[in-house]
Amino acid sequence: MSTLSAAFVRLHARLLPVAFVPEVRLHQADEPIGLWELTEGEFRSDRPPPFWAFAWAGGQGLARHVTDHPQAVAGRRVLDLAAGSGLVAIAAARAGAAHVRAVEVDELAVAAVALNAEANGVRVDAELGDILDGDSGDAEVVLAGDVFYSAALANRVLRFLLRAARSGASVLVGDPGRAFLPRDRFDELACYEVPVSEALESVRVKRTTVWQLRTARPKAAG
Repeated sequence: MSTLSAAFVRLHARLLPVAFVPEVRLHQADEPIGLWELTEGEFRSDRPPPFWAFAWAGGQGLARHVTDHPQAVAGRRVLDLAAGSGLVAIAAARAGAAHVRAVEVDELAVAAVALNAEANGVRVDAELGDILDGDSGDAEVVLAGDVFYSAALANRVLRFLLRAARSGASVLVGDPGRAFLPRDRFDELACYEVPVSEALESVRVKRTTVWQLRTARPKAAG
């Protein structure tokens, strides 16, 4: 975690309880668009938007599920893919995971994960990098919140998650009905009504589902 990245996170986000998982506190931004422009998100460059600054619906639902069902991660090695703020990773650590690794492609997100883990008194190993063309390492559980929001990313994520599942990992995904979720590859575990930022989602509540990945291909119709 660079000093500059940590200072940026502290300057532009406040440490507040998460709406649907108040057991966890995160550095969260008050207003999305100004921060998006400031970090040179979709408006100016190829830098990723500040996913780290908000508690997205998929992550909130998945973190709630892990918090309420600690047996899903307790004593196991966990990977939080595309971790954003680190909400899901922190929930897993609080639920008793043996080791938690949170991976992100954005240096600011890595800083946010480290700061948020420290604020919640848990250990999370925050890592910068794109691992989607690789494997999940020694993870016994792979968690991914809100990762199916674009076609290109969804294809890469699904392939990664399938490799993880076929190597023996349990794969859980939190998703609020994003367009590119391949629902026929998953089994539903839980469904929640999650409060969200209206500025980000155009609604105040998103129905969010926690899914478990199946390794078998869906049967052809007919």
